[in-house]
Amino acid sequence: MKKVFFSNSGAEANECAIKAARQWGENKKGLHHATIVTLTDSFHGRTLTTLAATGQDHYHHQYLPLTPGFVYAETNNAADLESKVIANQCCAIMIEVIQGEGGVKSLTPEFISAVARIARENNLLVIVDEIQTGNGRTGKLYGYMNFDLQPDIVTTAKGLAGGLPLGATLLGERVKDVFTPGSHGSTFGGNPVCCAGALNVLSRIDDDLLRSVTEKSEWIIQQLKENSGVKSISGMGLMLGIDPVKPVAAVLKACAEKGVLVLSAKNKVRLLPPLTIEWDQLKKAIEILGDCLSV
Repeated sequence: MKKVFFSNSGAEANECAIKAARQWGENKKGLHHATIVTLTDSFHGRTLTTLAATGQDHYHHQYLPLTPGFVYAETNNAADLESKVIANQCCAIMIEVIQGEGGVKSLTPEFISAVARIARENNLLVIVDEIQTGNGRTGKLYGYMNFDLQPDIVTTAKGLAGGLPLGATLLGERVKDVFTPGSHGSTFGGNPVCCAGALNVLSRIDDDLLRSVTEKSEWIIQQLKENSGVKSISGMGLMLGIDPVKPVAAVLKACAEKGVLVLSAKNKVRLLPPLTIEWDQLKKAIEILGDCLSV
C-alpha cells in the first residue's frame, strides 16, 4: 500500500474506497465502468452508498432508493462472481474476508484466489473491507494477510485508534494517485488526537500480540467444539461465530445474566473479545458461555 486517506469512521473509509474505485474505472476503463461487485451477506456501512454496497436486503428497505452501481454475487461462489463481473461494466470487486454482520461467514481460500484471478483477468480493482477484521483481529495485522491476496484498496477503522473515531483508506500502486488535491476531503480526518491514539495502538500490535490472538482463538475453539450445544464454529482469530443448538437470544440473555456480554450475527453467537483480554478473564468467560450453550 502506497498512500492513505484518513477519515472518521469505517463507513467513510469505504465511501472513499468506492470513490477511488469509480474514479479509477473512469480513468482506466471508460466513463460507465462504475459498477462494484460485492457479496451476499456483506456489510459495508450505514451511509446510503455503503448500504447499497451491503448485500443484505433487510438493511435496504427503509432507505430506498439507494445509490446505484452495485451488484451482489453469492458468497463463496466463484462462478456467480465471474458471471456478475462479465454481465456488468465493473471497476472493482469488494469483499470482507470474514463477513461479521453476515453471520461470521468466512470466505474460503479457494474463493479468495478466484477473486484475485477474476479481477486480474478482467482488469478490476480488489477492495478489502477490513473495518472489523483489521488491526490484529484475525491474528494478522489485516485479515487478507492470511491468504494469497494483494488488494488494491484496504479500508480499516474500529480498533485502529482504540475507540477514538478514525478510519483509513489504504491505496495501492494502481490507485495511489487517483485523488488529486481537492477531489476528496474530510472535516476531522487525520486529526492529531485520533492519530496519536492510532500510533499508540499500532505500536503495540506486534508479533507477540498477534501470536497470542491465534493462541487464544485455538483455545476457545478447543473448549467449545465438543460442547453439546454447539453445531459449528466459524471465523478466525478473536472473531468467532458459534452456531448454537439453543435460540441465539436465549444464549445471549443467559450469558448477560451471568456477567458475560456476547453479540449475535444472524444465527450465530458472535465473539469479539479485546485482543488484550487476560487469560483468567477469558477462561472465566468461556466457562460461562459453555454452560449457557450446553443442552
